[in-house]
Amino acid sequence: MQKIELMAPAGNFESLQAALDNGADSVYFGVEQLNMRARASINFTLDDLPEISRRCQEKGVRSYLTLNTIIYDHDLSIVKTLVKCAKEANITAVIAMDQAVIMVARELGMEVHISTQINITNIETVKFYAMFADTMVMSRELSLRQVKKISEQIERDQIKGPSGKLVEIEIFGHGALCMAVSGKCYLSLHSHNSSANRGACKQNCRKKYTVIDQDSGFEMELDNEYIMSPKDLCTIDFLEEVIDAGITVLKIEGRGRAPEYVANVIKCYRQAIDSIENGTYSKEKVIGWMQELEKVYNRGFWSGYYLGQKLGEWSKGSGSHATQKKVYIGKGVHYYPKSGIGEFKIEAYDLSLGDTILITGPTTGSKEMTVDTMLVNDEQLEKGAKGDSVTIPIPFRVRPSDKLYKIVENKVEV
Repeated sequence: MQKIELMAPAGNFESLQAALDNGADSVYFGVEQLNMRARASINFTLDDLPEISRRCQEKGVRSYLTLNTIIYDHDLSIVKTLVKCAKEANITAVIAMDQAVIMVARELGMEVHISTQINITNIETVKFYAMFADTMVMSRELSLRQVKKISEQIERDQIKGPSGKLVEIEIFGHGALCMAVSGKCYLSLHSHNSSANRGACKQNCRKKYTVIDQDSGFEMELDNEYIMSPKDLCTIDFLEEVIDAGITVLKIEGRGRAPEYVANVIKCYRQAIDSIENGTYSKEKVIGWMQELEKVYNRGFWSGYYLGQKLGEWSKGSGSHATQKKVYIGKGVHYYPKSGIGEFKIEAYDLSLGDTILITGPTTGSKEMTVDTMLVNDEQLEKGAKGDSVTIPIPFRVRPSDKLYKIVENKVEV
């Protein structure tokens, strides 16, 4: 069984660090506006590229710049600048959809990966793009049987990319699914003049709709279902079959989601992939991973198209079905390295012994722990409130840029 690359999303430095800390083999991210999450995440700037590259190289993690939107003539100079800067910063590859980006990257000697937006569904298309790219994301609408057939044909026909190595097959393994074919949707463009294919989706599909009979005027609510809003993809319970399909890269969706989402999902899939490799993957472990995945943002889970099921597992609501949520409490103030103590200023709500806390920050990433002991205004107390200074034993450095949250139960109707 070949080694599977686990690819993590990074919408900001907090998520990037969370991915690196929890076992990602690669990360993908957007810079400025020319990516499919131009509005959904903070996004990095050109000046961030060297720091992204440095952090990834320190961990031996591959870095991928997403440039996978529709490109117009006025974008071409920006594309050339982005790819040139990525090359100079030693970013590993560019994820592209538009042929202009592919050409620019190839001219500059930058490794190219083909985005799912190109909608690769057959071996002849793989052969064509093998002239330009080493890794290709398959269409999200393929079944695992179809993916396996393509991977077997790559092996049989020895289809190689520019690097001289066999073309790598990448598929989405977890996260949001779009009702449109591999993300090609025009609802947002027609309703708000805001193109999803330019990274500016208004998420019309996540809303609730009423059907009206044009002849009689009769209105009907569609069974309380968000009929264009699929549940989130989850493959951890049939990951052995996914790997057996011959994929090389398992991609986790979520550049618009919080750092604790990245930390939690990457940790679970890292453990699952490793357990398959060492022969300890089991139903009991899957149950535990599913419970962990349910704690962070999700719309409910289903297996997508991979097992040959028809589309129809719709979300029951517009928001998250996560079993937990974070509540902002305060911010980091200081860290005392000799004693391993972190100091926080409580700015909202309260903090008690036994609470589970989440600390996030651009350098810290996403760290979760339980409060076993603390000092409140230098006194040994069981509870701190708004305005208090709290010190807690912390096994990692706390910074003034860090935010402190409390993790609480989230009651949602599923």
